[in-house]
Amino acid sequence: MRDAAFLVPEPFQWAPEHTIAYLDRAGIAMQFLSNIPKTIDALKSSNDYAASLVEKYPSRFGLLAALPTDNVEACLKEIERAEEELKADGFAVTARYNDVYLSDESLDPVWTVLNKQKAVVFIHPDAYAPPSMGRPSPLIEVAFETTQTVVDMLYAGTFRKFPNITFIIAHCGGALPVLSGRLELLGAEPWVPNPHKITKEEIREQLGRLYLDTAATAPTGLAPALHMVAPDHLVYGADCGVPCSTEETMEENRMKVLAYTGLSTEDREAIGRNVLRLFPKAAGRLEM
Repeated sequence: MRDAAFLVPEPFQWAPEHTIAYLDRAGIAMQFLSNIPKTIDALKSSNDYAASLVEKYPSRFGLLAALPTDNVEACLKEIERAEEELKADGFAVTARYNDVYLSDESLDPVWTVLNKQKAVVFIHPDAYAPPSMGRPSPLIEVAFETTQTVVDMLYAGTFRKFPNITFIIAHCGGALPVLSGRLELLGAEPWVPNPHKITKEEIREQLGRLYLDTAATAPTGLAPALHMVAPDHLVYGADCGVPCSTEETMEENRMKVLAYTGLSTEDREAIGRNVLRLFPKAAGRLEM
């Protein structure tokens, strides 16, 4: 990890019991597991392990099955396995997986299947990216990778072609909400390459359909997010279970979400429940 400029004092370890203990202290009912390793064998093993945790703790964990989006055939097989064997709640993808961006049109067969399923897909930036200027990528680089990827998906026509997929974007969309007004103003101008003729109205509508999670972004990320999406498209996120998060930072972020004055009390409290509409199977397990 030090090669990635992470100055952690000791090797990072994760245990479900520790996570459940934190969830109890924070008053959080469930965590969705979304680990995305960089090799197909590790990815499948991770999905298997996560599915076993959901089976063991059905009301405490959900599964967003990771997809290897650098390999269309492997991706389609893992979607089928996730549905039939793992009973996944949704899917998790990396903005750039082994140098293949989600905007790559070779992925259209994958999006076609997920669109038919009306799937929920969580997009997270590359957590394994190398450091930049001597600092680990999760500090700020992840925000720009997210933004570049989603913008390229917009211009690739992904959101137009596959409107039945619900996309959740990590970290309040990175820098995307801040730039959404600029995109709407200039993005359809004739000097901008636009092979699919995306219109100004589509830019506004398609960005507004996205869901954004609140991980590591409050309070400065919420104001621009609300210029791009409605309050009911904000879902609670915490980056729980990764080296760049501690209980202290997650709690500070959570409290700032709850204290944000740009939302009504009702809307702030709903951030923790909005996700239940997207994952009815998980919501059903909470009621068991």
